[in-house]
Amino acid sequence: MKRTLLLASAAMGLLCATATPAMAGTTAELLKRLHEKGILSDEEYQQLLKGDATEAAAAPAAPAVTPDASGGGRTVRMTDGGVGFEMGDITLKFSGSVNGFYVHDNGEAPSATNSVVGGVATVGGDSSAIRNGLLPGFLKVEVTTRQGGWDVGAHFGMYPGINSVNYAAGGGANSPGNPRGLQTAGIDFRQTYLTFGRPGFGEVKIGRDIGLFASEQILNDITLLSPGTPAGNVAPSNTTLGRIGVGYIYTDFQPQITYTTPNLSGFTASIGIFEPLSSLTGPAESNKEPGFQAKLVYDGELGGVGTRLWWAGIRQKHNVIVGPDYTGWGWDAGAKVTVGPLTLVGTYYDASGLGTTALNLFDTDGLGNKRDSHGFYLQGLATFGKFSVGGSYGESNLDYANAADALANPTLVDRNSSWVGQVRYGLTSWVTLLSEYGHTKSEAHNGNQASSDAIAAGAILFF
Repeated sequence: MKRTLLLASAAMGLLCATATPAMAGTTAELLKRLHEKGILSDEEYQQLLKGDATEAAAAPAAPAVTPDASGGGRTVRMTDGGVGFEMGDITLKFSGSVNGFYVHDNGEAPSATNSVVGGVATVGGDSSAIRNGLLPGFLKVEVTTRQGGWDVGAHFGMYPGINSVNYAAGGGANSPGNPRGLQTAGIDFRQTYLTFGRPGFGEVKIGRDIGLFASEQILNDITLLSPGTPAGNVAPSNTTLGRIGVGYIYTDFQPQITYTTPNLSGFTASIGIFEPLSSLTGPAESNKEPGFQAKLVYDGELGGVGTRLWWAGIRQKHNVIVGPDYTGWGWDAGAKVTVGPLTLVGTYYDASGLGTTALNLFDTDGLGNKRDSHGFYLQGLATFGKFSVGGSYGESNLDYANAADALANPTLVDRNSSWVGQVRYGLTSWVTLLSEYGHTKSEAHNGNQASSDAIAAGAILFF
């Protein structure tokens, strides 16, 4: 008991010396840290926590600082996560990431037998680059509050890369790279959306954000934090492919109006209408109706095992100006289970008129005849203290629309696949060091094939 009183006195003395009046919750946070470090026993921690709660209830309210125009006071305190602060009932929060990798890509010299239209394996010899991984850097700014019983928020996500880009080549901030002097990097403003919701109702999102279809596949992919398949390493753009096109189709960031239900025993469902996307390789379109996407997720425990299950779907009608209309659709499903230090992920997708690698890339033969596609990846990651070791295999397959398509496009990609091995070390709570090896293979329907090998080493930081 004497030790408990001494610790309590030390904690209170520290607080009095550093802040007057003490901010709400500061004592509890300090006690929590002392408990986590083993300085306080479980019993001592609980006793002091009860005493802190009693004192907080009896303490006078902190005086308000500069009032706003409405006459209401404002009390400023730091947010629990990211970097930011709370001012009265308004929270301003900044969060983000920075990464960079040395990537050496060993590709084959060009030849008549390794030409694959839509292939992602490197053809063109060796190359080295200092570049971003699958993620560019990002800075997310969020302003949230509660008004009239509703939780509302404005969200902005800026994604700058470290590599110079060539805007003249098309593609905006993610255009092919331009590794020359006197150039600039690009900023991909991927997220601009508002949210409003409340308990029992769920949440509505309006604006530009990540899609529903294939979002779980990329968010649970270990190459999200690394380069994976490099693609364009001679003149790197803001991102690599990771496992995009070698296990799933890229979900993309899209204009949408999406509703998500409240969490019900671990289950949540989302459904939304989306800006209709025209084909990247087909005839011109003038689309008359929105696209539709939906997702169902279970996140909880099954038999004591941490489990995340999902299913997502997408559908959009394409109104072709010259030629027949067609409707593209697809679905993906997957599971993520955690047993002790081991996390396993398995996913699969199936689609028609959706294409491969990117939404609506090679989705038809150019005449409105749909091509079917499917793919999967399997992945494992084991974590022991600060070290993690992982690996995965995945592939994406694209079929011909018909016999005429086969005659007209003999070198069209049939399959893109890759193996990835990865080692991580958690240097700090913000910084992760990472090294990786990846082998990528592209095969055409006529038998052409190409393969490449890449090694990468670098770091990624999140705050």
